[in-house]
Amino acid sequence: MSRDLKNAQRWVIKIGSSLLTNNGQGLDLPAIEAWVKQLLVLRRHGLEIVLVSSGAVAAGMERLGWTSRPSALHQLQAAASVGQAALIQVYNEFLRRGGVHGSQVLLTHEDLQERHRYLNARATLRTVLELGVIPIINENDAIASTEIRFGDNDTLAAMVANLLEADLLVILTDQAGLYDQDPRKAPDARLLTEVEAGDPALLSMAGGSGSAVGTGGMSTKVHAASRAAQSGAATIIAPGGAEDVLLRIWAGEPLGTYFRPGVAKLAARKRWLAGQLRPNGVLHLDAGAAKVLREKGSSLLPVGITAAEGDFQRGDLLCCVDPEGQEIARGLVNFAYEDVLLRKGKSSKTLLELFGDIDEVEIIHRDNLVLSN
Repeated sequence: MSRDLKNAQRWVIKIGSSLLTNNGQGLDLPAIEAWVKQLLVLRRHGLEIVLVSSGAVAAGMERLGWTSRPSALHQLQAAASVGQAALIQVYNEFLRRGGVHGSQVLLTHEDLQERHRYLNARATLRTVLELGVIPIINENDAIASTEIRFGDNDTLAAMVANLLEADLLVILTDQAGLYDQDPRKAPDARLLTEVEAGDPALLSMAGGSGSAVGTGGMSTKVHAASRAAQSGAATIIAPGGAEDVLLRIWAGEPLGTYFRPGVAKLAARKRWLAGQLRPNGVLHLDAGAAKVLREKGSSLLPVGITAAEGDFQRGDLLCCVDPEGQEIARGLVNFAYEDVLLRKGKSSKTLLELFGDIDEVEIIHRDNLVLSN
């Protein structure tokens, strides 16, 4: 079986703790160098790479001389703080040898759930990618107690894939992929090479954690694939220890388990917009604009807007309501509140006279608009 990934230009790659840390005994520098060399090859071929890296706590334990993982929260946080510095130092050193800069981004799940922080994170990461930099993301374990005790970077990687509308999520692990039963208990277990993300039968196959070092077992990876599919991203769970694993995936070799997103990317993204984000304002439309949106799902132009509510910014999710106040659609707005007020009710010809040659006319583009039920 061959996988065509030629159109997958934005990858989120997650590397687990067991791969990075010599089974918890400090960072595995040769392995990290090998992965970074592969990232550099992908980057030179025009791919946008986002790295989600575990390993901070284990790296901190090694630097502090601890031989076993502590149970006290403040000690875990201290180890994460020390280890994160070590981890980013190693990555940046290897990246600089290839002429590429790395950036550090520490996130918590709340950063991607609260709308204002979500937009800030998205803007920062998009700018970093535009500059040709490889962002290195980890949970902010030094201050986030919930993430250390119950979180996992598989989920974080999937949320980053949603955030950036990634084409592909690659989860590197110490397992060959997803089996139809636990291979540690069933000698006849069969590796699943291609499945559909979100299939409820997959969770019963996932079993528990394959390592005492990391917090994310195979079930969290199956959940992550399902979450990534919400915005149209495919997922590959692959053996991180395989030679040139990322380059072989890029070439279409059927390593690990491939999770199809199930629906087209645009359709999945619209579903995600409808169900995952909280509206931050309201646009009131005249009867004509409401009719066009209902019947055609076209982009929303300024001429059909009669009023706007909310202290919203570019990129916020807004509700669109008809003259009776009934919601007919929602979408991501291209302009801040003040700019919408300047444009509302005006034709494209009038806008051209007022603002000259403009790149964006639509208040909400049809690709970022989903009709309400």
